[in-house]
Amino acid sequence: MAARLQMLKTKAAELSRLVAKKGCEHYKETLEKNKKYVVDPPTVEKCQELSKQLFYTRMASLPGRYDAFWKELDGVKNVWKNRHELKVEDAGIAALFGIELYAWFCVGEIMGRGFTLTGYYP
Repeated sequence: MAARLQMLKTKAAELSRLVAKKGCEHYKETLEKNKKYVVDPPTVEKCQELSKQLFYTRMASLPGRYDAFWKELDGVKNVWKNRHELKVEDAGIAALFGIELYAWFCVGEIMGRGFTLTGYYP
């Protein structure tokens, strides 16, 4: 048992060295590739300014998203109004999408409960 523990510790140390070496290389490589996105000098004030720019840029995009949402909703209403002309393939795709969406919500709920089906935590 002690020999297995020692072997495990040796392998863990070897893996740790490998991850440290490759992790640093990957970090440097990623920074080099994305150098154009790095703001110089990287100060707290600059980060706060960029954060505000992102926030207000996202807020400025809301009217366009709002309009796109209503256009999409109008399209759905139009399809529902003309549902008697709907092809079987389209109805099947819509049904599969609905089933998939429902399944993702169920899986998310199960995961949120700690992978239990009843919600009971022993």
